Amino acid sequence: MRYVVIGAGAVGGAIGGRLSQSGHDVVLVARGAHYEALRRDGLRLLTPDGTHRLPVPVADRPEAVELRPDDVLVLAVKTQDSVAALDAWAPRPVAGGGTAADRLPLVCAQNGVESERLALRRFRRVYAMCVWLPSTYLEPGEVIAPCAPHTGALHLGRYPSGADETARLIAADLEKSHFLAPVVPDVMRWKYAKLLNNVANAVEAICGPDGGEEAAALVRRAKAEASAVFDAAGIDRASDAEQSAVRDGKMDIRPVAGGAARGGGSSWQSLVRGSGTVEADYLNGEIVLLGRVHGVPTPVNEALRRTANECARERRTPGTITAAQLTRIVDAA
Repeated sequence: MRYVVIGAGAVGGAIGGRLSQSGHDVVLVARGAHYEALRRDGLRLLTPDGTHRLPVPVADRPEAVELRPDDVLVLAVKTQDSVAALDAWAPRPVAGGGTAADRLPLVCAQNGVESERLALRRFRRVYAMCVWLPSTYLEPGEVIAPCAPHTGALHLGRYPSGADETARLIAADLEKSHFLAPVVPDVMRWKYAKLLNNVANAVEAICGPDGGEEAAALVRRAKAEASAVFDAAGIDRASDAEQSAVRDGKMDIRPVAGGAARGGGSSWQSLVRGSGTVEADYLNGEIVLLGRVHGVPTPVNEALRRTANECARERRTPGTITAAQLTRIVDAA
């Protein structure tokens, strides 16, 4: 199989880079300065086992890729960019006839739980991937993936549920490429568990990675709301013990060649890069949506969603609002 990675940032670059490094056929899809750097110099992947310069083929738009029947599309853009990406790729022709939407499997390697629904409106075969993959993309052409001995844990399953031979084949390729890749019939349980942790992304993005106890207290409040919403909605999620059993001792953050630091998570990176958008609508905003549907108040997550979006629109860098200031914003909501 060939992997067409749509969105070669931190997650997509790490997955595509590791697959390419282990001998799999990969095409990275990127834009702007990142595309130019990848086209000119290849992907620079920094890991605990060294700095790898990988000459992975790269494209800047769907029309630049001639799709094949054995392709797997890996959607790794942020959820706020999913609709545009799905609409661009779904009608693309596949060699031998038909379109990508009808013939190719699409894997949602993203935070949150919304992209799978968006994808299933357009694509016949959708797979959900729960991404535990600490990685950083701040400089064009460069991705830092600091975990070892495995680069990340990527639970995979058919959406909305089930497992099939395609999922097992993808997982086998990932397991040969420095990843843990359990195939599970209930993959959304794992994605909701990840979502519970991802409500912290907005706090880190707004206040910076070192917000102290006040930031930690906000995270606890946001997670408590999320847990209450999930319970009211009857949403099951993987337990802390289940998650620890998969990851503990198998993907530890270690020093990276050249002393490169990972920095913060995905939302923090969006603000550092000045991208103008952040995924808060699909992380904290998912909790707000479920709370409104099921009658559970979610004032903390609503304030975090709104403030993170304001910071992104105004191109504010992390830390311009302190944890104390953010607490006052939340309490006034």
